Amino acid sequence: MGQSLVPYLCCADAAAAIDFYTTVFGAAETQRWTAPDGRIGHAELTLAGWTLYLADEHPEFGARGPRSIGGTPVSFVLAVPDADATVDRAVAAGATVERPVTRQDDGSRSGWIIDPFGHRWNLLTPEEDLSAEQLRDRVGEAYEITE
Repeated sequence: MGQSLVPYLCCADAAAAIDFYTTVFGAAETQRWTAPDGRIGHAELTLAGWTLYLADEHPEFGARGPRSIGGTPVSFVLAVPDADATVDRAVAAGATVERPVTRQDDGSRSGWIIDPFGHRWNLLTPEEDLSAEQLRDRVGEAYEITE
């Protein structure tokens, strides 16, 4: 495999999560290991050219998803062709909007959802390619922008 970084999501109902990610985000399932008890011990998806692993909760060894532990400190950022349409598909499939899609100072159109499994996603569509100077002008003194 070489050196890589692969997010590994723990989900209550990994099969439903796979359906959500393939339907809403266009992911493709490439591998699934199902245990005799029906739980998914490991699955692999490709999403936007990257690999995403996921599995069902296995509390017997501490693997719990965000819903079981009361939230997540981790967010995923996914560039999509149409943030508005993707958020609409996500909501139709059971996600909740955390922040509606709006135009951002960085030149993107983005919104935040919580998927039905408790994972947070920032769905964005880049619309402008801004220089650091242009970004500084838009942000003003709210943030110091460094390169």
